[in-house]
Amino acid sequence: GLLYVQQREFAVTTPKDGSVSILGSDDATTCHIVVLRHTGSGATCLTHCDGSDTEAEVSLIMSSVKSFSSSTGCGRLEVHLVGGFNDDRQLSQKLTNQLLRAFDLQPEDVHLVTFCVTELNDREEQDIHFPIIYGIAVNVKTAEIFPATFPEKGPDEDLRSAHVLTGAPLTNIYDAKTEQLRIGPYFWGPFPHVDFWLEQDDAQILQNLSTSPLAEPPHFVSHIRSTLTFLKEHPFPSRSLFPDRKPRIYKKNEEGLWEQVCSDKI
Repeated sequence: GLLYVQQREFAVTTPKDGSVSILGSDDATTCHIVVLRHTGSGATCLTHCDGSDTEAEVSLIMSSVKSFSSSTGCGRLEVHLVGGFNDDRQLSQKLTNQLLRAFDLQPEDVHLVTFCVTELNDREEQDIHFPIIYGIAVNVKTAEIFPATFPEKGPDEDLRSAHVLTGAPLTNIYDAKTEQLRIGPYFWGPFPHVDFWLEQDDAQILQNLSTSPLAEPPHFVSHIRSTLTFLKEHPFPSRSLFPDRKPRIYKKNEEGLWEQVCSDKI
């Protein structure tokens, strides 16, 4: 029942969903994971924000949750913010402020229910700061939110990460009405200096491609290498990945795993 949400992606569904009951994301260091839920309809959105365009992102997730909640008169909008820590560059604090401001600017009342961010999510070991919680999940049916890690971040993990690394805006990856995960079509040009980056040692990649090199999870560098390799192999996704300009579509099979379905069947 899991739908994993990567950085700069969001997904929204309701308790009626027969395929997905858990939305989750992890590996947030300076990023924040946001859960927005309407208590009347149970419509729930989870997103992984990195501060790239916070105001527009909040408007987008607000409208996505409201689109499932219009028919229910009762209930209220509740938001949960988790992530960040006391990082040297104060990127977490900046993102916390941006998110609070963006929700405050909404015409609707939004109730802040969980606030586990920046200094409230900070631990210190030998003068180095780390987040306490790197990832969370929400049970869409019960509204329970809990700390979580995800060994499996698929499907199409490298493709989705490549989309972020090439500067994509916040993207909706799930269609709750058809219960389908939809990836793409995504387009980018050749990634600048990809060979140079792939030649660098782990320390260089960590230092230059992370917002918080000392606090990253152990798999950070291998994840970046894998994404860069994918970008090298697919400099023109319009030719190699999406020649027919259609998304890659997945549905949950009987075992509860994502299985690709042919787009011409839709």
